[in-house]
Amino acid sequence: MSPEDDLPRRADDPVAALARQDLDPLSVEELTARVTALETEIARTRRKIEGAVNHRATADSLFKR
Repeated sequence: MSPEDDLPRRADDPVAALARQDLDPLSVEELTARVTALETEIARTRRKIEGAVNHRATADSLFKR
């Protein structure tokens, strides 16, 4: 199993494009900024997941009555 197996299958997927980018030309400062940006995006995505799960739980509880 290669690391690419975990990547999304769509050719236009931004995560796949991000994973294909060559990091060699980037400086330490640029790499640090990239990590910070990615961590921020991960946090935003986790908040979205949490909101979706909470929304689903609320909807499920309403329709179970």
